[in-house]
Amino acid sequence: MLSMIGKHFVLFISFKINTMKVTGFTIIRNARKYDYPVVEAITSILPICDEFVVAVGDSEDGTLDLIKSIDSDKIRIIETLWDDSMRKNGRVLAIETDKALAAVSADSTWAFYIQSDEIVHEKYHQAIKEAMITYQNDLSVEGLLFKYTHFYGSYKYVADSRKWYRNEIRIVRNTQKVVSYKDAQGFRKNDNTKLKVKPIDAYIYHYGWVKPPEKMTAKVRGLSYFWHTDEELDQQQPANQAFDYSGIDSLILFEGTHPKVIQPRINNMSWAFDFDIKQKKYSLKNLILMKIEKLIGWRIGEYKNYIKI
Repeated sequence: MLSMIGKHFVLFISFKINTMKVTGFTIIRNARKYDYPVVEAITSILPICDEFVVAVGDSEDGTLDLIKSIDSDKIRIIETLWDDSMRKNGRVLAIETDKALAAVSADSTWAFYIQSDEIVHEKYHQAIKEAMITYQNDLSVEGLLFKYTHFYGSYKYVADSRKWYRNEIRIVRNTQKVVSYKDAQGFRKNDNTKLKVKPIDAYIYHYGWVKPPEKMTAKVRGLSYFWHTDEELDQQQPANQAFDYSGIDSLILFEGTHPKVIQPRINNMSWAFDFDIKQKKYSLKNLILMKIEKLIGWRIGEYKNYIKI
């Protein structure tokens, strides 16, 4: 009798695991104009998604055709119109992200968000799948927290100062009660409470600061439009000047391998950027805070839009 119960229990667990559904989602607008590696971002997690929702905003550079060129029947495109009047604090980015999240199939267990300049290395696929399986029936876990590697200037340098966020939510439980927060960096529940999350042993590789200097100028101006006035834009990054990568405070060399999907971009890199990693340009405040962090192992004032459980 017990052996029969055991068999039924195993079958039940197997059925629950096999019925887990994962939907990826992202937003994109003017991918070619701003040189976003959105195709690479999508395809980097496509193998661990059952479907993928792409909210394609009104673009002027053939972005819709670019997304349609992805050879996968998992892709589902929704066309959206960005409200450029929602300019303050990048709010339009959250609004567009919510449109994509709302289009996730109701029967999906997890919704996997990837921004158009973020890529997941294939070596993390198994760990991500195992985490989703482990916590799929634990309703106290509302999201999964990823670590971050921020590339800067070229594919061989990583930003390492305290200015860069170290963690963010990228997988949320599909409850229809989760919304994008502020400028779409992370998520909260629709009552504005933080999500309870489990950290997982996987990284997001952020390539948003790696592109030709002239494309970086266009991207900075295009994205900063949603935070700053036209006058502030012209002061911070004139349209006729190539972006200057040398102003960064601290970088280290990247010692790992890049995801396979980004390798063609690395091979075709058309600009040069070198940085003396011994050079540090910390403000006095950040220098003091970094020394305290090294001493006590705690990053004072770190942005944490989540609750670890």
